[in-house]
Amino acid sequence: MFWQLFCYFLIGSLFTLLDWALFYLPKNKHLFSKFLGYTIGLQLATLTFFRFGLKQADVLTSHLYTQGFFFKYFLVACILGGIVLGGKYCCLRIIPFSWKKQPFSKRQKFALGIGLILFALSVIFTLGTHWFITAFGRLTPEQFIFNFKSPVNGTATGMTSQIFNTPVLLGCDIFFLFILLCNLAKYEGFYQQKKIYSAKLLRFMLASVTSVCFIFSGIYAIKELRLIEVYVAYFDQSTFIKQEYVQPSKNRLQFPQRKKNLIHIYLESIENSYFDRANGGYMTENLMPDLLALSKEGIHFSGTDTFGGPIQTYGSSWSVAAMVNMSSGLPLKIPMDGNSYGKTGQFLPGAVMLGDLLHEQGYNQTIMFGADADFGGLTSFFTTHGNYHIFDVKYARKAGLIPENYNVWWGFEDNKLYDFTKQELTRLASLHQPFNFTMENADTHFPDGFVEPEMKKLFASQYANVIYHSQKQVVELIRWIQQQPFYSDTVIVLTGDHPSMDKKFFQNFDPKYQRTTFNLILNADFPNQNFETFHRQYAPFDYFPTILASLGVKIKDERLGLGVNLASKQPTLIETYGLKKVDRELAKNSHFYNDHFVDEKKRRG
Repeated sequence: MFWQLFCYFLIGSLFTLLDWALFYLPKNKHLFSKFLGYTIGLQLATLTFFRFGLKQADVLTSHLYTQGFFFKYFLVACILGGIVLGGKYCCLRIIPFSWKKQPFSKRQKFALGIGLILFALSVIFTLGTHWFITAFGRLTPEQFIFNFKSPVNGTATGMTSQIFNTPVLLGCDIFFLFILLCNLAKYEGFYQQKKIYSAKLLRFMLASVTSVCFIFSGIYAIKELRLIEVYVAYFDQSTFIKQEYVQPSKNRLQFPQRKKNLIHIYLESIENSYFDRANGGYMTENLMPDLLALSKEGIHFSGTDTFGGPIQTYGSSWSVAAMVNMSSGLPLKIPMDGNSYGKTGQFLPGAVMLGDLLHEQGYNQTIMFGADADFGGLTSFFTTHGNYHIFDVKYARKAGLIPENYNVWWGFEDNKLYDFTKQELTRLASLHQPFNFTMENADTHFPDGFVEPEMKKLFASQYANVIYHSQKQVVELIRWIQQQPFYSDTVIVLTGDHPSMDKKFFQNFDPKYQRTTFNLILNADFPNQNFETFHRQYAPFDYFPTILASLGVKIKDERLGLGVNLASKQPTLIETYGLKKVDRELAKNSHFYNDHFVDEKKRRG
């Protein structure tokens, strides 16, 4: 950090002194403003040259400024600074240009301040929206808002760096150039005593450009980020959840006398499109042959006659939302009335979730992932509902399983995750009580996935290779579990959490192809054996009662939350009302949802 800041200071100081030596005038005492101008302007120009000209991705990262890079950066800055000084010298000393100052009035200064704010917002709206869509794809509004209102530590390494090194840097460039134009608008320009531009005209042009940019950038952001849907979610009321919600009360559930263990593995971004076309996928070559073979040993639910999965409904299309849907039979809706998820230690405190039910039945429970559990409020989620043992990157560091400063991808990579899983499952089984072990892998997260050293490069796409390697790792873990003494009393549930957000990998997909997440249940003990697994139209929240039923739990009327036990003949909400109506109603604000599930004053117990 010291060398980085010293480099910036040195460049700014050097060219301030050169400017003063070349253009010193007795009345010109604005050395500090010149210093700021050269320091900021030359750094922006140099950083932009390295970032976009030389494709240096992390130009703002302090560790980059080693001795070699320091001199390279300093040389480029000097060349660019020399061009600036040369141009200024030509305009003031060689070419007969002259300027007459036209100071801003108080009203004009106020208008200028408003204009700078509006232009800055225009830049934020445009570049922020474009980067967001490029990086994440067209995410649902509720995910966008949720991430702003939840804890954000624990994101993948490089995400913050990408933001600062691309849209923020480019935005600063544009805003700095706009400030220079505003500064130029303080003068009338003359060439050989003939006026070449008017300060009044330039000010009018800047005001017009600012207005147009603000309007169109706002329209662009509203359209691309689907902010009208956010408005609907806040202000359009619906009683749909109240009408359809079934409380998971004790009198609706009958657990078997001999309780089965549950292992639920959330497979990050694993979807059925990775299969070949003969198996319902979109690939010419199957990327998940091991999962395909494993699927023959269990049950999977599909909306077609091949591989398929749930339709992603409102409030289910990212990892935390998927966990909420599958654990509670509820969508994860935008927090209302100032509430948030996880920041105060409570997460949907009024909801009854799978962890709550299993905890009451004497289950020991662990949640494991390689990321930081504080991200998205997951620490609060799993402590609020079931008193889980949370095994995340912080725990692994504290337990001495990885070095204190270890940080790869989202925390630690999947090959370590599976080793720790085997240790934790062995520990849980030794307690001689039923257990619920939940985990989520992460190597297949966008963008492009994480490349582990032992990964084979079988395909041209890095993401395809990561998917192939990840599914092989998962099946190897399942095979290990199947060899353990506790497997005979254990149900394994595999679910893709949501369709992948890796925009580049799917850019040539036919938009008519319906992408669905993978699902498989092994060693299930459904009370009802007479049910259909194909041609079922269902949502992620239908997994809530289905997972319970797979443990041998009998459910009154086969319904819990908004979900329906798929191992029954009961129609789902989508089968009853259709996807459009269900999605439309879930997107609206629900006083019932806010009052009964989100409001911390009405927490369970």
